Amino acid sequence: MEKHEIERINELARKKKASELTEEEAREQAALRQKYILEFRVSVQSTLERVYIQQEDGSYQKLRKKP
Repeated sequence: MEKHEIERINELARKKKASELTEEEAREQAALRQKYILEFRVSVQSTLERVYIQQEDGSYQKLRKKP
């Protein structure tokens, strides 16, 4: 997500606290938040795919997803 998009999310959040957002601004805020959350999840998942856990015997095992 680009810096100007994050700044816009923050700008809309400040405006929402001070007054009410227009319908168009509310839709824009929801879309930007959705994009931010999606990119955040992809980033976290990518990080977790590279995590290994050291076992008691000194070997490493890749982190597995819980069922």
